[in-house]
Amino acid sequence: MHRILARAKEELEAVAPPAVFFFVTFHLLAFTRTLMLREYGISVSTFMAATIGALVVAKVILVADLVPWVNRYPDKPLIYNVAWKTAIYLAASLAVHYVEHLIPFVRRHENLAAATRHLFAETIWPHFWAVQMWLLLLLFVYCALRELIRALGRERVLFIFFGISRRPTAG
Repeated sequence: MHRILARAKEELEAVAPPAVFFFVTFHLLAFTRTLMLREYGISVSTFMAATIGALVVAKVILVADLVPWVNRYPDKPLIYNVAWKTAIYLAASLAVHYVEHLIPFVRRHENLAAATRHLFAETIWPHFWAVQMWLLLLLFVYCALRELIRALGRERVLFIFFGISRRPTAG
């Protein structure tokens, strides 16, 4: 039982940073969208979509981190790993997003080819690309922060940003 709880704690600690980061950012985007649409008398409820999206992206990041070549440039300047990981996470997110939207079409249509045709025909492309641009930017910021923490160490980053020191002070 202790081993199961330790593993659950480890998993929670791994998923928490990306989940919290994307939860906050996706909700800020959803709130912005709601405010803009309210001007035109359109009300939307995007809380659940933003929450689910944040959890999906967090899980995609954790799964992508399992790929052995994800940390390809550990000894180069940080921008190498930031750009590399951003590209991997974006590609993985696109694949998950595609499959997620394809499943209902597969259920409605006779085969995968027909489902794909209908998905591409019914996609609102400006909305799709706007979401992808934001996702790219958010993934880049997330990767940059994560690589900075990897390079400097968690304790040092906490001290630099918040003045928090977990080391006991002398005196």
